[in-house]
Amino acid sequence: MRGKSAVIALVAALLLTGAGTAVATRPPGTITGHAAALHPEGVAWDPTRQALLVGSSRHGTVSVVRPDGRVSTLVSDPRMISTFGLRVDAARDRLLVAFADIGVGERSGPDTSYRQSGMGIFDLRTGAPLHLVDLAIGEGRHGANDLSLDRAGNAYVTDPASDALYRIDPAGRASVLVRDPRLASPTIGANGIAWHPGGYLLVVRYGDGALLRVSLSGRIDEVRLDRPLVGGDGIALRPDGTLAVVTNGLGGTGENAVTLLRPNGPWSSATVLRRIAPWRTTAPTTVAVTPYGGYVVSGDLDRLLAGTTTDVFTLDRI
Repeated sequence: MRGKSAVIALVAALLLTGAGTAVATRPPGTITGHAAALHPEGVAWDPTRQALLVGSSRHGTVSVVRPDGRVSTLVSDPRMISTFGLRVDAARDRLLVAFADIGVGERSGPDTSYRQSGMGIFDLRTGAPLHLVDLAIGEGRHGANDLSLDRAGNAYVTDPASDALYRIDPAGRASVLVRDPRLASPTIGANGIAWHPGGYLLVVRYGDGALLRVSLSGRIDEVRLDRPLVGGDGIALRPDGTLAVVTNGLGGTGENAVTLLRPNGPWSSATVLRRIAPWRTTAPTTVAVTPYGGYVVSGDLDRLLAGTTTDVFTLDRI
């Protein structure tokens, strides 16, 4: 009996201390990833794996990045030419992926360049495809770029090549939430997007750096800023209510920087709380909020756009 009691006591101690279970560890401040010509543009935090996920402008895949920089492919669907914005819907065991063809993918061609545009829905655990949603809706050029997710599982997707913002319900049905010239630009239009729990969206327009508040009825109001966010690419709402905005000069005159904005009221205006410029690497594109801080991805898209590739990318903590 004494031996049995000792075993029970040991098991109880293990359960109380968490021994024998996967314990999350704080990732390093900089994660250097290695993968052949991956060139990630989008990044997301996966709480089920306690790891970051990245897309690939070159291969159209989604990969898991471990804290030591090891990379493993989670999603590989040949129907997607380049992958951009990512969102993990852990409550529904889904991974949402914005995809398009902007001319830099290994399978890019004249039949798909600025014609392919959509959102992929994948099983979060296995990476198996559940549904690919076509977002090449209407005439003209298309290129889905970033997406956000509300509590009910509705996704909202930007298309910087057009003047539309799309809504995809949990069943995968797509509609145009709003079509408005203020979402467009002679260069690159509405890009980064974040869902606000107040029931509206925040969207940054890349070309001139305007920040827009978009209601679910389609009303658009410009947020008054201290300075425009020229080259505004990815954005993320942080737990403290501030907004992280990543800017770059990939398609214009923006600076490689990360700006943290504090709202005045319900995002009618905002002030700069902190600005990190120049950023530590060239061509940062977006940021993922994690329990350990925000991680900014730099996938060397400047090299890819110039026609060369690299096998290294970085994730830097704000």
